[in-house]
Amino acid sequence: MSTNQSPSPAGELRRYEALLEMADLIVRHSGLEELLPAIALRLQAVSDFQFLNFSLYDTKTATMRLHWWQSGPTSVLPSEIAVADSPSGWVWTHQQELMFPHVENDTQFPLVLEPLRKHGIRTYFVVPLTSVGKQLGALGIASNKSAAYEAQDLRLLRRVAELVAVAVDDTAIREALNSQKSRLQALVDVNRTLASSLEMQSLLPLISQCVSQVVPHDFAGVTLYEDDPGKVRAYVLSTANQVPMIESGRQLALEQTISGPAIREQVPKTLNSTELQSQGSQIANRILGAGIRTVRCVPLLSSSGPLGALNVGSKQEQAFTPQDEELLNQIAAQLAIALDNARAYREIQALKERLAEEKLYLEGEITSECNFEEIIGDSPELKRAQAKARTVAPSGSTVLILGETGTGKELIARAIHRMSKRSNATFVKVNCAAIPTGLLESELFGHEKGAFTGAVTKKIGRIELADGGTLFLDEIGDIPLELQPKLLRVLQDHEFEPLGSNRTIRVDLRLIAATNRDLSQRVREEYFRSDLFYRLNVFPIHLPPLRERPGDIPTLVHYFVRKLARRMDKQIETIPTATMQAFTRWHWPGNIRELENFIERSVILTEGKVLQAPLAELNPEQRVSALSDSRLDSAEREHILRVLRECRGVVSGARGAAEKLGLKRTTLQSKMKKLKITHQDYRK
Repeated sequence: MSTNQSPSPAGELRRYEALLEMADLIVRHSGLEELLPAIALRLQAVSDFQFLNFSLYDTKTATMRLHWWQSGPTSVLPSEIAVADSPSGWVWTHQQELMFPHVENDTQFPLVLEPLRKHGIRTYFVVPLTSVGKQLGALGIASNKSAAYEAQDLRLLRRVAELVAVAVDDTAIREALNSQKSRLQALVDVNRTLASSLEMQSLLPLISQCVSQVVPHDFAGVTLYEDDPGKVRAYVLSTANQVPMIESGRQLALEQTISGPAIREQVPKTLNSTELQSQGSQIANRILGAGIRTVRCVPLLSSSGPLGALNVGSKQEQAFTPQDEELLNQIAAQLAIALDNARAYREIQALKERLAEEKLYLEGEITSECNFEEIIGDSPELKRAQAKARTVAPSGSTVLILGETGTGKELIARAIHRMSKRSNATFVKVNCAAIPTGLLESELFGHEKGAFTGAVTKKIGRIELADGGTLFLDEIGDIPLELQPKLLRVLQDHEFEPLGSNRTIRVDLRLIAATNRDLSQRVREEYFRSDLFYRLNVFPIHLPPLRERPGDIPTLVHYFVRKLARRMDKQIETIPTATMQAFTRWHWPGNIRELENFIERSVILTEGKVLQAPLAELNPEQRVSALSDSRLDSAEREHILRVLRECRGVVSGARGAAEKLGLKRTTLQSKMKKLKITHQDYRK
């Protein structure tokens, strides 16, 4: 403390020495918490005070934060106070000194001066902390003596305030640089982490870990677009209490999500509790119920448009600083790139798998290609069928090819595909009667790994393989009832889900179906859905059996003889007239397939240049007898099936099928076994 006398040279020297020591402290200080007591000890040697404080303006809370040092026992003094309620706030605002020479009589700023009065303080002097035009706060010094400080003391305190301001500014700059360095390093780590994964399922758990490195939060999640532009899937990545607010992976309409506006407008948005409450959605209410008060929604933008949004929440109001928001924006930008890469990788993998499946399928088609290279024949009936095929081919409409077994339905289907606009795409064939019922669904629609016992790998179905091309379903009349609604959906909506998957796949294909059954009869018997029948029966083409176009038989015989003889390295030049007449007279119940097989047998038996055909096999009497027996068995089988259906599958008893047929139960069971009648044949 100074006296009223002029300052002595020794006193001035001590002040300069104290200032030099404080300047040295400021150069070497490690933090403000250590700097205040060190300066207080140096200043105490040349000035009289009991309390010293730094007051710094806190931009986050818009208050003055007070750091106190006192010479006596520690006491409770305010550490945070509104700007308008403190002397340091007034000094910081007006950038002017403030002197209270008689604190005991002053009524201003009671929240600060009243505690000081209780500690016996009589003088309180506050000076601004300003560095290079930056308003940082204030330095205050208090003494238990009234009018304690004179001009030389005030000059000293002003110099100390200048040094402290430099230290505070230096500390702020260093902290900002360290923070920026840490955040930049964190962003580098985030980029490295996100770039390390191309699989969507392994990428999602990394996101919360990346966000945690840079921004403290209590909730993190992402909403990602599905194939449907109006639908997203919400993934909860982390919550403070480990209890998810919604089921992770749940599909939602975009308007149901809190991030919907940010995604639609492609602009980041920070939502406070009032804005969350005003949304009124179930998701917003659950988030509020979990204690979240601030949510930052950042859209994930790629070159092709928004992919979804990153959502980060906190239990604090106004939780995120502008720096936090900018960091989240940068993380979202990196995440969008990672998600875009993951989606591209998934599409490439799916394309590779599809190409691999197509390669295997086409290799199989090459080995099992139908023996016809073209449609052979000039009969009017065949020409009419070909004309219909030419008419419907460019239209892209569904075609139903009807005809007996062996009439060449697949040849007509392939011809329609070759003449259509899809001729450059894949022609995929499925024989519905040749695949067991339990495997047909997987063959048509595909399955995910683990969808059922034995599904050790993912399989792409024939319907997906035919996307962009033509799907030929042979023997469509044998498709099980339980699969028909799923096929109907493909025809109506052009979409389906593979077995074991909730992922909807959209396809653009043309369907050509073929059958040797009477589908109208199958509909009446409730073995075939009427709505599916009407969707298939858009443009029917009937292929006549070979017996209705006998004029084509000589042409077909010559064609098969040349083809098969060349394959077997034989030279057959003549077909006897009697042989050709026998071929023409025969009704060929197996149609062209039977004719081809018979000619192949004949070529094998031929030794010279004249075709030697086993004509005895074409004996009408033998064939008629066998055919009659076959027809009798078929009629008996149908009669038993009809009665079993009427009795709802009951075999014995007063209302059983055996009673209606006038047979013993054991006799009926024996006939059912002989005629190969199973429960599946007569169930409704």
